[in-house]
Amino acid sequence: MDTATTETALVNLFTDRPAPYDAARRLREAGPVHRTPLGLHVLTRYAECAAVLQSNAWSHADEAGQLHPSISAEEAAEELPTSFLWMDPPDHTRLRTLVSKAFTPRTVSQLRPRVEQLCAELVDAALESGEFDLIDLMAYPLPLTIVCELIGVPAKDHGLVQKWSQDLARGFDPDVLMTPEAHVARSTASREFMRYFRELIDLRRAHPEDDLLSALAAVEDRGDVLTELELLTTCVTTLVAGHETTVNLVGSGLLALMRQPAEFERLREHPEYVPSAVDELLRYEPPVQMTTRSAKEPITLAGHEFRPGDGVVVLINSANRDPLAFPDPERLDVARYHDRTNPPPRHLAFSLGIHYCLGAPLAALEMEVLLHELLRRVGVMSPLTEEPPYKPNLIVRGLARLPVRFEAL
Repeated sequence: MDTATTETALVNLFTDRPAPYDAARRLREAGPVHRTPLGLHVLTRYAECAAVLQSNAWSHADEAGQLHPSISAEEAAEELPTSFLWMDPPDHTRLRTLVSKAFTPRTVSQLRPRVEQLCAELVDAALESGEFDLIDLMAYPLPLTIVCELIGVPAKDHGLVQKWSQDLARGFDPDVLMTPEAHVARSTASREFMRYFRELIDLRRAHPEDDLLSALAAVEDRGDVLTELELLTTCVTTLVAGHETTVNLVGSGLLALMRQPAEFERLREHPEYVPSAVDELLRYEPPVQMTTRSAKEPITLAGHEFRPGDGVVVLINSANRDPLAFPDPERLDVARYHDRTNPPPRHLAFSLGIHYCLGAPLAALEMEVLLHELLRRVGVMSPLTEEPPYKPNLIVRGLARLPVRFEAL
């Protein structure tokens, strides 16, 4: 691929929300490492991407400075409340440990009855409507309701935190790709979120409940391992990360199955493939398309010398479709991950290493239960438009709307 074609593919990669995979493929075929106008290098192949994500020689603490130069270092924590997501140990370990108990496999398994109840209610509503927007009626209510109940956000406030979460998820994109309106919306959402959780924490101190917010507030009261700002940003991070990506998994994943109905019918014939199908949908349509890291020491990767401070974009959407890692990667295969004796490489949708997604067990549970409910009750599941609109988001990519028709079995 010549330089001009490579530059075109880079532009398309950062601008084409509905179809980033062709540009990613062309970059991957052209080479494992490409420099971008942002000063960062893009990593396109699975081997290099996986190596970076699971190595502590690469830091995730510099993303604010790499992608958001409009925000000063002093403002970053409040303008982009990401808590432990953009930290290195020991702070990353300290804060993540405080939240991790709410997302252990055992704790998540205890949520199954509530997830099953909610999925049944959502499918009831879908079948009663017949034609509806899947994002509005199903993809948002499922993970948003569960994570809000887990944290302790009252049902009356779900609409508020959903709007703020959408504006923050958009705000993770590089500043240069955001409109002035998106910048304002991000700042407003951050301020409103912080104010909201301050008030809710005060309420929980007076009236503790069995939720994550009450538990974190009790830790902050001790004053030894959690400051007020860390408490607030951790609440925001847990809520936003706890549902925005799963919304995209549900929307993009179900659209992929509707576009390839033979795979949906294959699932109906083999419901034991459902856990594998969730992994395959995450590989095929990762809700988080890319992330960044910076070298903490001199590192050679794919023949390129990185100095301390040099940044890379880990292109998850490209790595997950790398034919050197996944045979026939453009094909959706719901049984790809079923054979546990000879599994394919782990997809990168949940990252790897110390930043492996804390909410992965919950996201997988929600999607598995929803798929089982759909397979059991829905006979026809089809999109009402060939090109549903996508959100403008680059990093946390997902559908804005998905008009569909459901018919009962």
